[in-house]
Amino acid sequence: MTDLILGQVLRYAGDPFVDGLSAAQILGQGAVAIEAGRITAVGEAADLRARYPRARLHNHGRKLISAGFIDAHVHYPQTAIIASWGKRLIDWLNTYTFPEEMRFSDPAYAQEIANRYLNLILARGTTTVCSYATIHPASVDAIFTAAQTRGMRLFAGKTCMDRNAPEGLRDTARTAYDDSKRLLEKWHGIDRLSYVITPRFSPTSTPEQLQALGALWRDYPDCLMQTHLSEQTDEIAWVKDLFPQSRDYLDTYEAQGLLREGAVYGHAIHLTDRERARLVEAGASLVHCPTSNTFIGSGLFDMTLATKLRVGLATDTGGGSNFSMLHTMAAAYEVAQLRGQSLHPAQLWWLATQGSARALSCEDRIGNIAPGMEADLVVIDLASTPAIEQATRRAEDLWQQLFPTIMMGDDRAVAEVWVGGKRIPD
Repeated sequence: MTDLILGQVLRYAGDPFVDGLSAAQILGQGAVAIEAGRITAVGEAADLRARYPRARLHNHGRKLISAGFIDAHVHYPQTAIIASWGKRLIDWLNTYTFPEEMRFSDPAYAQEIANRYLNLILARGTTTVCSYATIHPASVDAIFTAAQTRGMRLFAGKTCMDRNAPEGLRDTARTAYDDSKRLLEKWHGIDRLSYVITPRFSPTSTPEQLQALGALWRDYPDCLMQTHLSEQTDEIAWVKDLFPQSRDYLDTYEAQGLLREGAVYGHAIHLTDRERARLVEAGASLVHCPTSNTFIGSGLFDMTLATKLRVGLATDTGGGSNFSMLHTMAAAYEVAQLRGQSLHPAQLWWLATQGSARALSCEDRIGNIAPGMEADLVVIDLASTPAIEQATRRAEDLWQQLFPTIMMGDDRAVAEVWVGGKRIPD
């Protein structure tokens, strides 16, 4: 059975940071046809209604149909501690993160939080995430099981740490390799699930553990590798003390085989010229986490990097202060303004959809509306509150209609969510 979703359709024919704003295309009276979990056609509503006369119709009028949001850097185990008060990165880890992550030694608790987290993000239009788990294998099983039940495309991996963490949260170079390999072989490529090799960051991994994970990545090169890079200045100074032999923060990963295409680095705020050049040369990805970077006082990401690198967008739950990618787009706009960079709504939306898909090397499957793509969609009400409605009423084009929702929208703006061709809930 074909489902035909009608409304204003936003899709991308290219990268608006590189190819210009015309890369974002809008069908004012558009439609998206879905069969067997995939998009089969996109076009004018009248044409597709004639082509699919027996389709189930879902007419959303002037609402916006978009690819589902993709959150490219999260810590689902930090769901319960989001918006905790008043710490910088190292204090945040010791005060909030590590005590909460200790609780994930209980598989039942891990499953409870995994289900809660996915319900929260789906209600906000996010259909894919790339998540860190904890060192406990059960935490990986929990998030993959919860995603599999919902038919979601999801990326995740066991967080590996063998120093500078509480005893209950440390593994070893050997167990990090063995546990990660076992989980990878269990989950990677099953349904819509992908395993990600996951050293937390250099301060919590010895060179030996980073080397072991680099060896694992060489053995399984089709996986992604995720970690943190240059989030705060005091963190960078700590890395310099821990790795006196390294040229810079990035070199702590590069020397151990953890820099190439498929590497996904969160934050990347305070980069040296050498690090920028090597990231471009290697074809690596960066993920901008604006609410986290302001909430924890980390700094302001340089969005000009999006013209040279794959750049995605993320809430960074729970260092970030909100589960919503709309809220995250608003924060990205404000951070860019503080750097003298004005981001267009087409660029902000790209970062939350196709940009994040590219950062996760899955832009051929999700993050855009085109025939053959997986049918993960969100329908956005562009007049979801009185404040937003009065602003959109004055708009002269879709971008002026959309921008108030980016800046003021929340879960009330999410009219409908589709995951793998199924409406959630149905």
